[in-house]
Amino acid sequence: MRPRSTVRLSIVESSAREPERAAAPARGARWALVENQILTDATRLFAERGFAATTIKDIAEATGLTRSALYHYFANKEALLGRLVSDLTLAPAAELATLAGLPERSAAERLHAMAFDTALRHATQPERFRVLVNSDGELPPGLAKSYRAGRRRILAEFIAVIEQGVANGELRTDDARTSALGIIGMCTWVAWWYHPQGSGDERETATALADMAIASLCVDGRPAVAQSPARALQLVKQNVAYLEATLAPGSPNSDTGG
Repeated sequence: MRPRSTVRLSIVESSAREPERAAAPARGARWALVENQILTDATRLFAERGFAATTIKDIAEATGLTRSALYHYFANKEALLGRLVSDLTLAPAAELATLAGLPERSAAERLHAMAFDTALRHATQPERFRVLVNSDGELPPGLAKSYRAGRRRILAEFIAVIEQGVANGELRTDDARTSALGIIGMCTWVAWWYHPQGSGDERETATALADMAIASLCVDGRPAVAQSPARALQLVKQNVAYLEATLAPGSPNSDTGG
């Protein structure tokens, strides 16, 4: 059993002593802090033991809570999965719908923003996404329906923007659905392989994946998104580095290779 954190206990004991008075106003930063800790510890246990083998008692002990205090935040472990579905599927679907509908941006710019958002979410909360995917078959019927509806909505938003880009000549593909699935797969797979090396790496990784997503569909093979001078210079440097690697002695594409 992990030792209980003094900080966690002080937060929880104070919350547990408070009556139901002013429950909504009380759910501020402190409430969010405890909820997030519960979700973090529950996710770790689900990943280690599986959802079915993890009990509420296990989660309470890992978080440093009594079971009665834990019930103050989540009624049961199914409610924890429900929160993951909401945070990781339904909320992203709503955000992607907002990005997809930005009227002042081109289809390529909107698609870039959507790919970036998807990759960044998976890079910053990888374990939660992995647990949700691995628990798909254990979701109660109602949660499973919401989860799959959220995923279908995410796919639909990507398809719609790609189709708009094809229609106005910005993008090219023979199958918008397949292209959308490919982009989503590339951006979500980051949850399985990404390991940050320093502060800000998540955004750099998400940007690189979004760039690749757009470049794969742009008519001229380059991202058709508005670039700042700094971003444009970064892309030039990347292209120069690629060219140098291609022309280096021994490269299959160099005149001296082989």
